[in-house]
Amino acid sequence: MSFTNLKEYLEELKSENELLIIDEPVDPVLEVTEIAHRALLMNKPALLFTKPIGAKYPLLMNAYASDRRVELALQKDPDELGLELLKFAEVLVPPKLNEILKRREILKRVLSTFPKSGGSYSQQQILPVRLSDYPILKCWPEDGGRFITLPQVFTYDPRTGKRNVGMYRMQVFDEETTGMHWQIQKGGGFHFYQSEKLGKDLPLAVALGTDPAMLFATIAALPENIDEVMFAGFLRGKRTRMIKAKSINILVPANAEFILEGYVPANFRRMEGPFGDHFGHYSAAAEFPIFRIKTITSSKNPVYPATIVGIPPMEDKFLGDATQKILGPLIKLIHPEIDSLWAYYEAGFHNLLVISVDERYHKEAAKTALSIMGEGQLSLTKCVVVVDRGINPRDFKSVLREIKRNFDPHYDFIMIPKVPLDTLDFTSFKMNLGSKMIIDATGKSDSPEEITSGMNLDYNQIKKVLMKVNPSIREFNTFEESLLVVKIEKNSRETVEKLVKQKELQSFKIIAAVSEDVDIFNLEKVIWGIFTRFDAERDIVFTEQSLLGISPIYKGVMGIDASWKEGYPKPLRMDENIVKRVDEKWIKMFKS
Repeated sequence: MSFTNLKEYLEELKSENELLIIDEPVDPVLEVTEIAHRALLMNKPALLFTKPIGAKYPLLMNAYASDRRVELALQKDPDELGLELLKFAEVLVPPKLNEILKRREILKRVLSTFPKSGGSYSQQQILPVRLSDYPILKCWPEDGGRFITLPQVFTYDPRTGKRNVGMYRMQVFDEETTGMHWQIQKGGGFHFYQSEKLGKDLPLAVALGTDPAMLFATIAALPENIDEVMFAGFLRGKRTRMIKAKSINILVPANAEFILEGYVPANFRRMEGPFGDHFGHYSAAAEFPIFRIKTITSSKNPVYPATIVGIPPMEDKFLGDATQKILGPLIKLIHPEIDSLWAYYEAGFHNLLVISVDERYHKEAAKTALSIMGEGQLSLTKCVVVVDRGINPRDFKSVLREIKRNFDPHYDFIMIPKVPLDTLDFTSFKMNLGSKMIIDATGKSDSPEEITSGMNLDYNQIKKVLMKVNPSIREFNTFEESLLVVKIEKNSRETVEKLVKQKELQSFKIIAAVSEDVDIFNLEKVIWGIFTRFDAERDIVFTEQSLLGISPIYKGVMGIDASWKEGYPKPLRMDENIVKRVDEKWIKMFKS
């Protein structure tokens, strides 16, 4: 069974004991964040709060916050869907009519991608334009205010009429105005760019609470000009029903819980933020466009959906991993040398991508990495590691073993300065701009013999060396004899520069310094603590660095100063009073 609206999915969750209804009053300001995050870590069901304080509508949280719920939502394992999508694409590009007619499942998928337009709007009721009626979250203590966290924004290119559906942060400014946080490389932002060039406001609609397929299509990193509504039909196996909006001339999903209709005025910006984001820090306040709401409609007895982001793991782990499992195989159509690839949720997805490549000629892996850094949303990737075919990119320890075995920075490290980065990346201190790097950890039959042999240092030997360099180093950990992580209180840059030159530590390929708030005995937190906190151009050093003409030469151990630095935004922490308040309510809410 595939779902055509959110309520059908909620009924499925109920029948599978994956939905907990909570009648205890809860505050959307901070309290819900603490409850939802704690529930996720404890593998609790999705949460439907019937009495959010100050709101008229029930609040749904953690609807997709487990692998089990994702599979229920899609009615199939995401990896299986990915293989189906690849077969589907191989038949269609170029079109093979005989194959389509012979394979009924392919034909059904083809027909499902075409949206179904028209029909009555009668099931939608018009509501007052009053955002205070909704349980809109304030997620973290230093957020700039409340914001809509799961908006599905429908825009149409003013020149071509092509549609885009994306998810963008929407800070609430007043009863009828929100921000529109269009980061770089976003489809809705491109449409607004064209609209401003024409001197026109951009009409748009925001759907809140669609069926699962439409939600997954919204967050999927589809190639530009691929219609998310059509992709939702593929995922669902049924056509998406669209109807004309009530007050603007665009199509919107017929079965959404709420539709917000209005426009984004041209040539107007307003300060938005700061907000906690999926990098686990507050993103800086900056000027962004605004959205003026003219009409709000809803289904009968609507439910308001929301999510939270922050230090991983959060719900975006399960959403993001599912979409890359589905879309990942498609990269083979463009790059047949790629076996598989994986973006790490622990690093906010854009900060670490591992690609498994069947290298058919010398340095094809580097060529592939450079090409991927120019592909759509993947162009915002900060760090790419390339490994051989057969190595699982999802297994970071396997990746580290390949770095240990194959990485020689003289031949295998590429640093790319002063290029576009994710808007949320703060490490360069310049919004949308920073540096990237590539580590080629594929095997090379003609590469020189391994530069350093493993010295099998024991714990006490390593500790002695570290303490000699910096007595403030109290904790360290090693991973696969490749990565040494040290927790440093002060002088991190100076310490890293010294550590990479220590003769006793030359068996490691990477030495990374992290700050006191990183649990270095938890690999998930280590990946977060390293890859969200360094700029490649500024924070990476090697045992030896020199120039040959204008070409940099790197040798020895790579050092990464991934400490928190003055000028970085704060990492996210919940207010202790909120934690205590939730402690007091917890038993009542989860008494079963």
